[in-house]
Amino acid sequence: MNDIRTPTRRRLLGFAAAIALTATPLVAFNGPAQAQGSDAAQRIADHFASVRSMSGEFVQFGPRGEQTGGKFFLQRPGKIRFNYEAPSNFKVISDGQSVVILNSKMRTSDLYPLSKTPLKLLLDERIDLSGNKVKSVTEEDDLTTIKLSDKQVFGNSTITMMFDPKTYELRQWTITDAQGKDTTVMVFNVKQGGSFPGDTFKIDYKLNRELNAQKKSD
Repeated sequence: MNDIRTPTRRRLLGFAAAIALTATPLVAFNGPAQAQGSDAAQRIADHFASVRSMSGEFVQFGPRGEQTGGKFFLQRPGKIRFNYEAPSNFKVISDGQSVVILNSKMRTSDLYPLSKTPLKLLLDERIDLSGNKVKSVTEEDDLTTIKLSDKQVFGNSTITMMFDPKTYELRQWTITDAQGKDTTVMVFNVKQGGSFPGDTFKIDYKLNRELNAQKKSD
């Protein structure tokens, strides 16, 4: 790829954590229309949640034009792995409880609760769009766009997911942080189903403790 820059650890959590948002404005629903929009969003989300595992490739675009990519592996509930290609060589892994951002070159390992990241909405057993989580839904011939927010999960950030309206396949998503900056991820060559080696989603908590202890002592 051209113009590949190393993403920051903060941006890695924002994959996503989708290119830029679709130029068509998002349509906000009010009253009964909002309920209908939420119903459409829930049908797509239910289908997406029914996919228990998938793998493929991704390209990530950061808010300052940084671009990188790699391969991803997903297993519901709660597990995902992003292997970033050189020169970044980051790994982002969720084991169902925690998310780690590992940079073996810089010897850093940052650990976060999965429940406090936008990835939770993508990886839950069932994607819950109840309450006020659905902010807008746009239904077009070639794209259905669902914008979500949940202050209890990730504060003032939002996640915008884009699906094929016919197959319900996830095409891309954008995380917009509290400062209004977007990080977009597009997925392609996606294969649904399949199993992965047992250590695919394993987090080395011992290494995490060692690297952070070393960092404190430096």
